[in-house]
Amino acid sequence: MADTDVRGLDEAALIEFVTSRRWYGSKSRELAHASVLEAVPLPGSGTAGGAVVALVEVRFHTGTRDTYQLVVGLREAAAETTEDVIGELEGWTAYEGLGSPGIPTELLRLIRGHATAAGEEGELSFHESGQPTPVAEPDEVRTLHAEQSNSSVVFDDSLILKVYRRLEAGINPELELLRFLTAKEFPHVPVLHGWYEYAGRPIDATLGIVQQYVGDALDGWELALDAIQSDPERFLVRVRRLGEVTGLMHAALASDSGDPVFAPEDASGESLGLLVASVDSEVERVFLDLPDEVSALGPIVGRGEEVRDQLRILSHVAAGGRVIRGHGDYHLGQVLWTGDDWLVIDFEGEPARSLSERRQKRSPLRDVAGMLRSFAYASSAAPIVLGVEVPDDFEQRAREDFLAGYLAEVDGSLLPGGEEAIERLLTVFELEKAVYELRYELDNRPDWLAIPVAGIERLLSAGVP
Repeated sequence: MADTDVRGLDEAALIEFVTSRRWYGSKSRELAHASVLEAVPLPGSGTAGGAVVALVEVRFHTGTRDTYQLVVGLREAAAETTEDVIGELEGWTAYEGLGSPGIPTELLRLIRGHATAAGEEGELSFHESGQPTPVAEPDEVRTLHAEQSNSSVVFDDSLILKVYRRLEAGINPELELLRFLTAKEFPHVPVLHGWYEYAGRPIDATLGIVQQYVGDALDGWELALDAIQSDPERFLVRVRRLGEVTGLMHAALASDSGDPVFAPEDASGESLGLLVASVDSEVERVFLDLPDEVSALGPIVGRGEEVRDQLRILSHVAAGGRVIRGHGDYHLGQVLWTGDDWLVIDFEGEPARSLSERRQKRSPLRDVAGMLRSFAYASSAAPIVLGVEVPDDFEQRAREDFLAGYLAEVDGSLLPGGEEAIERLLTVFELEKAVYELRYELDNRPDWLAIPVAGIERLLSAGVP
């Protein structure tokens, strides 16, 4: 291991590297400072200068700050390297370590060995879940490049290591939920095999997980678009099963009344009021800044108060049921079709929300609403992405079949009593999701604005069920 402290990396080089990454989550905000808070050496990383797990703090001019995880490899400065360079220091080149097979392989070894590694401010600890990893020494190690907020490495098409980049204090919801569901032997998630975490003065946080890799599966979004293009019925016949799996997942997550983290709780008028207040402030923020010149926004321009009034009415009539831990960001991109059945993945929750928000118990209908909005997205996006016509009844049939499957398997005590009460609460959550989508498309994909606009307009036109 190189006798080099990566805390000495040049600040300007560190800022340039971090802000250029796809996983950097604050691209619209200007950084004031960046520094390495902690650098924990990894033993036996298989590279010339070794590797470290670094915790990097970035600070903004507003006074706020974020913490990111870097996995840093070190090579002699004179050596050629094809990896992304972070910076130079004391005769060594620091580079992005996950692209070098030996470094993620060492992380996997440490997890299998329940190892620890000490830094100056705290300690890394590595844990196997009790499900032995099927890969001892991988022959093939490759990095996935499709992700936005994290980084993932696949071992022999058998295991996947997900490295969390932006860190928050506390257990990551994905680890928490996967550990619970794996212990319950719930068959519709990729098996959790292990994780690693850091505890120390800068932060206590989950850093990454290892789970089963399902490489030959199609995610629900790909499956839906492919079916719309060739054979819509092929997708629709699987939607009811997706609803059943979702109901089974919620039933499993609500199955342990002795665990306070997962025990179902009665929904209160106060919790619904807080939800409505949160959506209300989001509506005010988004609708206040709607640009007048964008034609796609025409159907909802000036209707912010109408959306807020609808939410207030719903808050008085949509009550009942129970709150549980849920998926938190449920849509077609978070489910996989294996050819035989559905698997649910990516339990982190919505990345724009704080970790404490993502760990809150909510009505399971919030997940259901997310999937219903995803059907709307698939049917509206197909003409944009593929240039194909979508059957007029595609979205409605998908909604009906999914709900039929869901209601057949979910524990009914988790839901409000009666069909009308369920519809009312679903409307609240669909409005919440559509307003969230509106903000996202304004910032990222203005060509897709018509999709959340149509959803908001439909929910307003329908009135209170």
